[in-house]
Amino acid sequence: MAESDNNLEISSKLFNRSFTLQPTVDSNPKLNYASLNRAVSINKFYNSSNSIKGKVKQLCSLFESKKPEKPINLIEAETQNIKSLKPMKSLCYNDESLIRLPGTQDRIVVYLTSLRGIRRTYEDCYAVRMIFRGFRIWVDERDISMDSAYKKELQSVFGGKKVGLPQVFIRGKYIGGADILKSMYETGELARVLEGFPRRQPGLVCGSCGDVRFVPCGNCSGSRKLFDEEEEVLKRCLECNENGLIRCPDCCS
Repeated sequence: MAESDNNLEISSKLFNRSFTLQPTVDSNPKLNYASLNRAVSINKFYNSSNSIKGKVKQLCSLFESKKPEKPINLIEAETQNIKSLKPMKSLCYNDESLIRLPGTQDRIVVYLTSLRGIRRTYEDCYAVRMIFRGFRIWVDERDISMDSAYKKELQSVFGGKKVGLPQVFIRGKYIGGADILKSMYETGELARVLEGFPRRQPGLVCGSCGDVRFVPCGNCSGSRKLFDEEEEVLKRCLECNENGLIRCPDCCS
């Protein structure tokens, strides 16, 4: 009898514990509201735990499916990208260029400007000048700001079209502007093109013009005017340009 009574007590306690998890109707509304909230929160906990587990499984399957089969060798990929790069073709190595500068087959001619009115243009002209000076090669620099005749000459070469500066010609063939020359220099193509040109001594500067390529006219002393003794009038000097300058006889002859 004692054992049966103990079993009845244990079963009643378990029954009461399970019964308290369910919402019960009581005469006190506050107790009913608390029991309902407790039941709802338990359901939400189980539902949220199930949803979190499902999301974790989905993320795991997503990352596992996108794993690479073989490890990527970054060094090999970088070397393949470098090998795939091709240098820009130069017009010096073929005859595709139809633009020629007559009488300059033995020299390098660069049309540029020394004025700083447009910053980008001046920087490009300066960069091209420094590239050639690094090779210690004499360049026929034709500054259109010093002589307007060079501007007309350049336009006539391009059929009257207006072009930007600088413009480079090597052995009479048109090369291009600053961007093409920079790419040729970086790829080493320019060094091959300049083979055969005589090299100057390091630091050599023209003593007459200081590598400006122009000096004041010796006939009119840069005034652009001459006095005609026979007619006793002033006349325009025909040996200098509009600025009273002539090409340096020492380095440009």
